[in-house]
Amino acid sequence: MRVLGVDPGLRLTGYGCVEMTPAAPPILIEAGVIRIRRAQTGRTAPEIAPRLLELDADFRAILARLRPDAVGVEQIFTHPKHPGTGVIMAHARGVLLLAAAAAGLPLVELRPTQIKKSLTSYGQADKAQMQKAIQGVFGLDEPPSPPDVADALAIALCAGQRLSSDLPAPTSARSARGRRLPPHLKALIDPPDA
Repeated sequence: MRVLGVDPGLRLTGYGCVEMTPAAPPILIEAGVIRIRRAQTGRTAPEIAPRLLELDADFRAILARLRPDAVGVEQIFTHPKHPGTGVIMAHARGVLLLAAAAAGLPLVELRPTQIKKSLTSYGQADKAQMQKAIQGVFGLDEPPSPPDVADALAIALCAGQRLSSDLPAPTSARSARGRRLPPHLKALIDPPDA
């Protein structure tokens, strides 16, 4: 099963595509960010509509190229001190949801704490912890950067696990490329005998 994870944003939207098969570690297909150019029309703030249009075109091109079987998207988290950010993020998320639905793809919506807990066993993991966890899962030489890429890959992994109960968690402390997982992930995958 090929799953595309998406971390919505109006400036940067992270995406990560993974292949998940029973009894095998996940395989990283592609990951990156969609960078939205800031369309200015003489106003102090960029207009949202042109940015959304650009996000839609870029995301639909990614869907056509990667041909995922499903899409995972993070639900919106809004800090009480910054409610406007949630409204702006909802615009970007809406464009992504619409494109996935128009492509006829199953959609998995996940809370940020679910995603973090599924990867690190800690629902409040910070960006650096998520980057390190993704680096370990896929045996990358460096943590993915920017953090939006790691978040998108985590979303893809969590969505893939949610979609198929036939896909077990990895049972080996080695990644697909044979590199050792960090100790905190090894303990999650191969817990010590209690």
